[in-house]
Amino acid sequence: MDKGENEGERDKGREEMGEVEEGTQQENGRLMLVDGLAEKGPKSLTSSSGQQVSNGFTTSTPQSPREGPGTAASSGGTASGPGGGTGSSVPLGGLRTLVVQQTSLERPRETWSKKMDFLLSVIGYAVDLGNVWRFPYICYQNGGGAFLLPYLLMAVFGGVPLFYMELALGQFHRSGCISIWKHICPIFKGIGFAICIIALYIAFYYNTIMAWALYYLLSSFRPTLPWSTCSNSWNTVNLHVSRIRQVLQVHLSPGLHQLGSVSWQLALCLLFIFTIVYFSIWKGVKTSGKVVWVTATFPYLVLLVLLIRGATLPGAWRGVVFYLKPDWQKLLSTTVWIDAAAQIFFSLGPGFGVLLAFASYNPFHNNCYKDALVTSSVNCLTSFLSGFVIFTVLGYMAEMRHQDVDAVAKDAGPSLLFIIYAEAIANMPAATFFSIIFFLMIIMLGLDSTFAGLEGVITAMLDEFPQTLVKRREWFVFGLVCVCYLGALSTLTYGGAFVVKLFEEYATGPAVITVVLLEVIAVSWFYGTNRFCNDIEEMLGFYPGCFWRVCWVAICPCFLLFIIISFLAFPPEVRLFNYHYPPWTTVLGYCIGVSSFICVPAYMVYHLLNAKGTFKQVQHLLSLPFRNLRYQARLVPSAAL
Repeated sequence: MDKGENEGERDKGREEMGEVEEGTQQENGRLMLVDGLAEKGPKSLTSSSGQQVSNGFTTSTPQSPREGPGTAASSGGTASGPGGGTGSSVPLGGLRTLVVQQTSLERPRETWSKKMDFLLSVIGYAVDLGNVWRFPYICYQNGGGAFLLPYLLMAVFGGVPLFYMELALGQFHRSGCISIWKHICPIFKGIGFAICIIALYIAFYYNTIMAWALYYLLSSFRPTLPWSTCSNSWNTVNLHVSRIRQVLQVHLSPGLHQLGSVSWQLALCLLFIFTIVYFSIWKGVKTSGKVVWVTATFPYLVLLVLLIRGATLPGAWRGVVFYLKPDWQKLLSTTVWIDAAAQIFFSLGPGFGVLLAFASYNPFHNNCYKDALVTSSVNCLTSFLSGFVIFTVLGYMAEMRHQDVDAVAKDAGPSLLFIIYAEAIANMPAATFFSIIFFLMIIMLGLDSTFAGLEGVITAMLDEFPQTLVKRREWFVFGLVCVCYLGALSTLTYGGAFVVKLFEEYATGPAVITVVLLEVIAVSWFYGTNRFCNDIEEMLGFYPGCFWRVCWVAICPCFLLFIIISFLAFPPEVRLFNYHYPPWTTVLGYCIGVSSFICVPAYMVYHLLNAKGTFKQVQHLLSLPFRNLRYQARLVPSAAL
């Protein structure tokens, strides 16, 4: 099929999509129930009621290269614009051209000072603590070098398309994760509220890990590191576990049923962390975009220094061989593919509202396609590099203990950093120096993710309630940080490590994956992949290829559904040190997870009860996914020819 026929097929599809929208208008400019699809982005200017265009630009801003700043051409006589603008009729060669000057009273949307501010913010968000401790552990546990095959496949067909989709959505509609749904499919607006609750749960426990790192950092400013000797009061027979007893004081709590009191040292450390967070994000991306020049680049410098130091240690090669030696038989196990899918999803981080928020501050014609490829590639390469940093040191530890590497590398998660790696650093020459830069790197990695996670919530709330919150941003951010600090107090108790583990396993994982699944379905099936691709073409000047459309329509939903079913079929065994979580904690964990996801069906019911529309129009809305899929099934083979 030649290009002309392909364009004709696309135009025909656009007409069909127009039919899908028939009967979706509402009196007084309000969307009806069945108008789950908003008007098409930059081609629509302002409604008769003077509302803002769907992509967030005011009518005085150029929407596309065809539109001039603050002017619009039309045939007709003199008119007055709805925003208070005036018009004049100018005859040109017998034709009468109406020039309208529009003035918007709305505040212009904040933008990044530089393109690099945006890229570093996205990289800093995606590259977090999980890249340092989780990927190396998952890699060697699932076949070493053989694990890279399912990891790359899951990245190409699942992670990167989702990453690209969220950047494009945020940049086109210029809205946070709540208000964006009035442009896509209003009945799914509960997704935005669920994302905000999940982000709060993450803030409750994620920053506590940075407080641990800060305590270690402060303890490093001495000639002999306190966890390098056996003469301390907190040491036990198991010296490895005793490395963090002084920090976490886990021995003072028997479990979740008796957490104990709050550690005042960790409370002060966390207060300092949140103080840094507040003054980094209180003014918006103009300030956070400058801070990430330090917090996003410093970890790479430290990783390079630690890699060079680790490579020169005796036994380092043993760790590298253990890390990369392929075990191809592992690929026959379903667990390997489940871990690969979960790792790439949580590493790139779609579904947390951050990518939508960051992209919404971009110029309209910014090449978000290139940004998605660059930042996701940097993220994956950083995970791979971190494996060398960790396993060269683990090889050294195995050499010093005269053990196998797998005996040393049995710890995962934070304990890999705060026990094994901390002990290894303590046995190196210049231990104080390496301890300081290592724990400073941990803090920097965590700060970037916290900046991003809270900015996602802030952008969502400010876009949803602009008249109330925009002029009070500093106070709103202060209140949000206070809520996060109070919510984190349970993680600062003697048994706080048990709480952190509970939140990590149940509060975020299953809920956010389910939310992203609904997000993909809403965009691809209700809003329509063709409509979404037209939006991208309007921004970037080219229509997404067949690969991306197939991923958004079919592969990504299957990818996410695969992770959800796997989690339900093979629930993880949750334990920390020698403490096995009792059954009632599993119920508690699922309740925490459901408490965020419940926003989605709850808002659907609210929307159905309050929206105007007949039963026939409800049927029309419910048939949209099938119409879009039927059209897409015809378009994809045509575009492939």
